[in-house]
Amino acid sequence: MEYETVLTTCPYCGCGCKYYIEVIDGVAKDVLPCKEDPISQGKLCIKGWNAVDFVYSGDRLKTPLIKENGKFREASWDEAYGLIASKFKDIKGTHGANALGLLSSAKTTNEENYLMQKFARSVIVTNNVDHCARLCHASTVAGLAAAFGSGAMTNSTPEVEEADCILITGSNTTEQHPLIGSRIFKAKENGAKIILIDPRAIQLSKFADLHLRQRPGTDVAWINGFIHVIIEEGLADEEFITTRTENFEELKELVKDYTPERVEEITGIPKEDLVKAARMYAGADSASIIYSMGITQHTTGVDNVKSCANLSMVTGNLGKPSTGVNPLRGQNNVQGACDLGALPNVFPGYQAVVNPDFREKFEKAWGMAEKIPDNIGLTVVEMMNEAHKGNLKCIYIMGENPMISDPDITHVKEALENLDFLVVQDLFVTETAALADVVLPGTSFLEKDGTFTATDRRVQRVRKAIEPIGDSRPDWKIICELAQRMGSKGFEFKSPKEIQDEIASLTPIYGGITYDRLDELGYLQWPCPNAEHAGTVFLHKDKCSRGPGHFFAVEYKPPAELPDEKYPFTLTTGRILFHFHTGTMTRRSEKLNKEVPTGYVEINPQDAEELGIKDGEKVKVSTRRGTIDIPAYVTRKVPLKTVFIPFHFNECAANMLTNPALDPIAKIPEFKVCACKIETIGE
Repeated sequence: MEYETVLTTCPYCGCGCKYYIEVIDGVAKDVLPCKEDPISQGKLCIKGWNAVDFVYSGDRLKTPLIKENGKFREASWDEAYGLIASKFKDIKGTHGANALGLLSSAKTTNEENYLMQKFARSVIVTNNVDHCARLCHASTVAGLAAAFGSGAMTNSTPEVEEADCILITGSNTTEQHPLIGSRIFKAKENGAKIILIDPRAIQLSKFADLHLRQRPGTDVAWINGFIHVIIEEGLADEEFITTRTENFEELKELVKDYTPERVEEITGIPKEDLVKAARMYAGADSASIIYSMGITQHTTGVDNVKSCANLSMVTGNLGKPSTGVNPLRGQNNVQGACDLGALPNVFPGYQAVVNPDFREKFEKAWGMAEKIPDNIGLTVVEMMNEAHKGNLKCIYIMGENPMISDPDITHVKEALENLDFLVVQDLFVTETAALADVVLPGTSFLEKDGTFTATDRRVQRVRKAIEPIGDSRPDWKIICELAQRMGSKGFEFKSPKEIQDEIASLTPIYGGITYDRLDELGYLQWPCPNAEHAGTVFLHKDKCSRGPGHFFAVEYKPPAELPDEKYPFTLTTGRILFHFHTGTMTRRSEKLNKEVPTGYVEINPQDAEELGIKDGEKVKVSTRRGTIDIPAYVTRKVPLKTVFIPFHFNECAANMLTNPALDPIAKIPEFKVCACKIETIGE
């Protein structure tokens, strides 16, 4: 019997926990925590403990599939590559490069995301490349970059437990990021004040010193209210504002109108609680803001993020330990996929595609004969809209499942069915892959080498523990082989290590990150510009990346869709502890599926009584976009006239209902607020 343990990084949320995989005779058997890991410290969440399960699921893709007469048949890699290359060339030749779109993945490695955007820009020659960060943290990238010059978490996960005050909003941290949630508990034990601002009564409600329950979609108003109180009561950090920021007077003038009384009218937060919370936050020596998709997934998502930046700067809580604005990334490599340019507006390292110097830099480095377009490409939702109209003819998708993750799924299905050609690269025949013309079998995190970048900019190794299952291949290898099949050079990589070396040469924030250093040090946090640099624990120490921090005077705007007589409830969505994203991985774990086998809608007891709904009864939830049948969970977790649905379950998919209205800057959909109605289902 051959036994070994392989240290790797978890494929679930953005915490970036490392653990060992126990391998016996070439088969991954179990997970062992790593006590030396600075994030997990020898602990794991329920998903981490069961991370091996989905890898050996009986429905793993093991060979390429080609659809003929509406049914899939097995095919060789050579045949699949030949068909894809031919179709890509034909569509580009007939309709132009911008008739093709590519979706990269927050679940694949940095190296694979780099290659996917390189394939888009150097092989297809389009900027139509995006990934699911568009649906979760596009607002963060845009908002924090505008305020600070960098669209990333300002501080580090271990710092959380040393904060004097933690303001948590739009983040069910103990369920979505459990190992960061444990840091919040440690901070509480150390004497920190905890402020929770969330419409739902989540687990953190029991531990918070203050829990303010705002109406969904009113975040700009309560943050402006905080700043109003802080300025009026002389709690602002005048020295920080004077020496480190710009445009404060404009914000100061705007927030005069956001009195506690007016904020109560907009948000429902009692004025006394608002004042108490503002004083608590401003009175701390080190106050940290933690947020997630509850802030970002709005038509005002960028405004919400800019407002969080305003709050941190007005109190001087930036550029020092245990402070800052800290967005928690929902998937293992959302941060890395953004860093490596899997976005329509930037190359790796957030180098703008509209800048001719950057275009020339990458054209030269990649040995391109054609010019990279000077226009920003299509986002995820825009691709679906253009496909629906018939303008986008082909999409190549790696590791994404828009048939569950995107808003208004009916529209998405129609869009994908309207394509001339769809290629999906994944571990399973997902709801999206089922619509494809060609399906390519990729490999899991256990079957390849690479790196992930955690939510706190922490780049860490992913190490191969087992051989690829069946005839599946690592995504990086598939992209390289397909590019070469299309006659392109620059994809002759023999290993992810070589890809990372190219990344470092073209991406200043990753310039000093190599596999040798990661193997020696365990991790490096960007920016890490050269081989002598130790990495950066927290950002904006002496000045912001952009120079002075910029205050934005942001007015409150209501959500795109509010309840009315026909649709009297507000629907919001989110994650739960036992499942992850579209359920592709966790719903293939017997233990996790046993805990929560299907979705549900949370409804307040008073609302349930008025509608004659009993706990566990199946009900009909409808919006202007669709209807689902789903069990009711009668609970005081949700306030009156607000309901909550987790989005992991295809049989009662929350995104059949959600509103595809977009933030004008980040182009993120408004998943967190739409109007709905609830009806009982007759016998």
